[in-house]
Amino acid sequence: MFSYLLYRTGQFIALRLPLKAVYGLAVFISDLHLLFSGADRKAVAMNLTAVFPEKSRREIRRIRKMVFRNFAKYLVDFFRYAVLDRNFIEKNISVRNINYVDEALERGKGGVLLAAHIGNWELGGVTLAALGYPLSAVALPHKNAKVNRFFDEKRETMGIKVIPLYNSLRKCFRVLRGNGLVALLGDREFTRNGGAVTDFLGKKALLPQGPAFLALKAGAAIVPGCMIRGEDDRFTLMFEKPIYPPAAGSFEDNLHLLQGEINRVIERWVRRFPEQWYFFKKYWIDEGENT
Repeated sequence: MFSYLLYRTGQFIALRLPLKAVYGLAVFISDLHLLFSGADRKAVAMNLTAVFPEKSRREIRRIRKMVFRNFAKYLVDFFRYAVLDRNFIEKNISVRNINYVDEALERGKGGVLLAAHIGNWELGGVTLAALGYPLSAVALPHKNAKVNRFFDEKRETMGIKVIPLYNSLRKCFRVLRGNGLVALLGDREFTRNGGAVTDFLGKKALLPQGPAFLALKAGAAIVPGCMIRGEDDRFTLMFEKPIYPPAAGSFEDNLHLLQGEINRVIERWVRRFPEQWYFFKKYWIDEGENT
């Protein structure tokens, strides 16, 4: 109940103050979070150091502070969906390489949109839906039913169809058969039984195989895309060339191949935009750790 009230309060404030003022308040709160949450502070520093061992402790601390601040702004953007319209998108969001999405859909087999916990993936989905693309998103249900309803209603209001993570395969295939888009996050495994231990940024990590599995089974292209915040708090939604499932070879070999390509894409994003990669727990698996 507390988390639900917290989100409702955040939305109330975000909708009643000017955006610049809400961002300022969010930055202040995120700095307090950084100061008082030792576990989150330590986990983010540990993850960043693993990715950038060559960076000084001072630089890691700078990036870490920006991670907390950008995540707070991400929440503000989510809370303000009620006042987000086509005018906001046209003024504040630049879209690059949308033709890659069209290219994937021209095959008639739908498309698997590959995203990660980088930038503002939620707003990226909202932008695609506003542009008229048929988008469904696989989402992890929150433990609190009211919180879950709070998040899903916002997504659906903005034109995104929500597919709950658990038991989602049948619905995903139905969307792809209708030449729709299914969006999934590829940098974190939530189910604990559907992922695979794989190499990611030079270390072992448990990552989801959902995007690669869906693409192979449905014959759909994978379209990587991320929404990045600029220094002026405007956004760029960027898509990359589609990754097509191999036409020959065994399923297991092709799954491994596609997973490797997916990992390389997300690795590139993390290295390029570390200040906007949101992961507040230890990311990698220690040798001998039970997954």
